[in-house]
Amino acid sequence: MENIRRAVVKVGTSTLTYETGKVNIRRMEKLARVLSDLMNSGIQIALVSSGAIGIGVGKLGLSERPSDTPGRQAAATVGQCELMFMYDKLFGEYGITVGQLLITRSDFENEERNTNLHNAFSKLFEYGAMPVINENDCVGVEEIVFGDNDNLSAHVAKLIDADLLIILSDIDGLYTSNPREDDSAVFIPVIEEITDEILEYAGSTGSLRGTGGMITKLNAAKVAGEHGINTVLMNGANPEDIYRVLEGRQAGTLIKAKKV
Repeated sequence: MENIRRAVVKVGTSTLTYETGKVNIRRMEKLARVLSDLMNSGIQIALVSSGAIGIGVGKLGLSERPSDTPGRQAAATVGQCELMFMYDKLFGEYGITVGQLLITRSDFENEERNTNLHNAFSKLFEYGAMPVINENDCVGVEEIVFGDNDNLSAHVAKLIDADLLIILSDIDGLYTSNPREDDSAVFIPVIEEITDEILEYAGSTGSLRGTGGMITKLNAAKVAGEHGINTVLMNGANPEDIYRVLEGRQAGTLIKAKKV
């Protein structure tokens, strides 16, 4: 973890919101403080943030997440406004300027758009701003989206040649089974290689407010690892634990990259 110059931090809906769908302000404040401090230390941070649909559901007073595409898109448009307002306000208190990027898989696959996207990231870092990235849910359809921000965060990490990917969720890392259901579940602090056995540990369910589960995080780590980027899966309840990671101390599950 020495000499980290650029990192991607992905934060999930379950970390940013309460069960009510409302914003977890205390946690967002802690996250903003930690990331701002890291940027002050010289580390460039790109924040991939879920939460638009979940926050939109709460903002609109809906009883549950819409099951239809237009409903999710409508919730995303409302939630994304609230999400960026919060980030702008919280990071602004520490002197950090944020810039919003709403992107889809097609932006990576199209050579011209990919180049433009890379250049936009480069300029934001040059200007000392922090990119805040989310999938463009309001226009996204199955053919052009990643479907989860775990996968998106890995591709962002590849695009900007990051040194580290940190995925924050509502669980401490990878266990041999679901620790919420199995008291005998064993925590795995380090993964040397993502094997079929490791993938079997992951299961397939996420939180009710998010779209991914542990399997999407492992898939993201695999994508990042193939580009030589280490990934840490960790609990976002205490953002200060990011310091532990960067200091080389144990926090979450470290998934080692392949040597390139």
